[in-house]
Formats: sequence, structure tokens, C-alpha cells
Amino acid sequence: MSAQQIPNLLSLRGGPRSRGGRGRGRGPSTSDADHGISGSNARNRKDLDIQSTDTDAAVSRLSAVSLGYLHDPYAALFVAGGGTRRMPIINRGTYTRTTALDILINAFLAHQDPNQPQVKQIISLGAGTDTRYFRLRSQDKQHNLIYHEFDFPTVSETKRRTVLGNPMLSKLQEEEYIFPDPRHPPPSQTAEWGITQTKDGVSETTYCCHPLDLRQLPKIQTLQEILGLRNDIPTLVISECCLCYLDVDSSRDVVKWFSDRIPSLGIILYEPIGADDPFGQMMVANLAARGITMPSLRPYKTLLDQKTRLGELGFSKDSGGQEAETVEKIWEQWIPSTEKERVDSLEGLDEVEEWQMLARHYAVVWGWRGSLGWEGWNGLGTTTAS
Repeated sequence: MSAQQIPNLLSLRGGPRSRGGRGRGRGPSTSDADHGISGSNARNRKDLDIQSTDTDAAVSRLSAVSLGYLHDPYAALFVAGGGTRRMPIINRGTYTRTTALDILINAFLAHQDPNQPQVKQIISLGAGTDTRYFRLRSQDKQHNLIYHEFDFPTVSETKRRTVLGNPMLSKLQEEEYIFPDPRHPPPSQTAEWGITQTKDGVSETTYCCHPLDLRQLPKIQTLQEILGLRNDIPTLVISECCLCYLDVDSSRDVVKWFSDRIPSLGIILYEPIGADDPFGQMMVANLAARGITMPSLRPYKTLLDQKTRLGELGFSKDSGGQEAETVEKIWEQWIPSTEKERVDSLEGLDEVEEWQMLARHYAVVWGWRGSLGWEGWNGLGTTTAS
């Protein structure tokens, strides 16, 4: 379900569609009604279309890594067939989004509040093939951190098999082990799985994957029903093109489920905006032609709309705050000049106007409640992506 690249750019330019990625879907001249597809089957088909976006995301991440934009030793493990080189504007988009999230997440992890526990918690919605936990582990940043991932059961099970099948992912320290027992399959595809470590003689979950359709989350009554989830520590929720695929009420209910239960909470969203101008309308039309819709595009068209959204979900200025910035401005203002020169030297960028138009149609939005280290944050004076 995760969509960790700027989506649909190949279609916008009329280029070839990526096999197995966002290009998979129906042609513009057919519909579910034309084929007599029932409501439940149509929803399942749309769910599969959304899930397929993660394949393209993994390919785009590997493209950026292979060309030197980003460092991620695990990217290739989630792509079959060696990957595909993306266009420079996609690579730059992948780099800029990843950098922005790295900056905000690292600020969250580094911030120390003497009035709060040192242990922190990250919740990644629609995580798909995301490698962030393993990158944090390789950087020795997983200490005092509980990392959760939510995604469809089939996606979670595929990731479990990938992790178990690659020593770089599954080879752990002596005091850690994967659950359920990797020698035996889990009792069902909906079984939670992850990594547990022993600390001071106590077994603690440090990484947990929850096979769950997020639309079912609001039906769960208590936090304790989800393995390892806590409400007594600073927590960060991440949605990279995940909630935008849910209808507005469902996405609101998902965020509200966490905000109602966790007092010290932050959230980061990466989503498209600007659906009303010609570029945005073309983006919506091309996505619809492949059976994909982003309901958030209509009500949250601007950065102000996105900030207001977070304010209404509990991240108000009275208790914390919210900020938002376009990918275009993040590239211009968050990335140091020396780093821009390094990125520019990798392959150059001829489509400058195209990049600017594309980048101003995607936003990183973040909100917080309490002290999370983001107060007054504007991203200036930042470091390079990890």
C-alpha cells in the first residue's frame, strides 16, 4: 500500500508503464460496471491496484540508491530482476522525500525530554517494502525504539518471507530472535510477526508487523489488542502515500484512533496536493484510468488544507502544532548547497520546469502534540539523507 515515489509520472509524460508497479491496472475505457464486477470484487481489485504501487516504489528506491542519491544496503533485497533506472526527476523526487522524512524522524529520535521516557515508538502505516527499520538498525538507532508496521495481510506475509530469506535482514544479534519461530510458518496469514530482543533479562518487542487492513483499525477497541503497541511513550505515526488512498472518513478515523489513545504523538504525511490545476487534473485522470483514486486530493488541495486537517485531528496550536511544505521548497530550502551539487552531479536534470511543477504537487506535512523536538522546525540547516 505504500507509495514511496512520486506516482504516475511515467504516465503523465506518456512513457512506458512499469510492469508490476503503478502501471498495472485497467485501461481508461473499461470499468467495473462494464465487466459486471460485484461491489466486493471491485473493492478487492482496487485494493490490489493500490498494493501494486509498492512494487514501483521499491524499484524507484533502488534506482535512487544504485545511482548514488541515497545509501540503502537493503533496497535491492526487495526488488526482483535487478530493478529499472528511473528518470532523473523521479530519482530526485525519491531522494528529496526520503531526505525530508529522515530529517524529521531523526529529530524525533534525537530529542530528549526529561519529563518523558527515553523509549520511543514509530508506527509506519502501509509500510510495504519500506526498509527504514533495517536502516535504523544498521545505524545503531534502534535502541530504545519500538518500530511497528501496518499493511495488508498479503503484503505483510510477503515481507516476512523476504526478511527470513535474506541473511542481511534476518541475521540478528544473539539476544534477538524473530517471532513466530522462523522454522515454522505462522498459524495464519494474519499472525503478527517481528523481532524481539532480551534486555536486562526481559524480552521486549523491537519490531512488529501487523497484518491488518487499516480500515478495520477503528473497530479495535483497545490499544492492548495490538501486540507491542504502547501509549505511555513518545510516538510518531508515518504515512507515505498511504492514508491518501482511503476515503476521507476512514483516513480520519485511523488517525483519530491513535490520537485518542496516545497522548505524546507526532505524525508525518507525504501526499499529493493541487488537484485543481491542469497538472493536478491530469494526475487524477491518469490514476483513475488505472483504477486508483486518492480521495484526499479533493478536500486537502493546499498546504493550508493539510495543516487544518491535522489541527482538527488533535494537532492544534493549543497542544502542539502543525507544519507543511512542498517537495519543491524542501529541495530548495532544506538541502544544503554542497549536497545539491553532489546530487546534481549524479546525472544532471534537463527537465527543470517539469521537476518544479511535479515537486510543488507533493507535500510533506507534520504535526505534533506535546514536546517532540519539532517546535519551530523549518528544516533549514539540515544534513544529508541517510
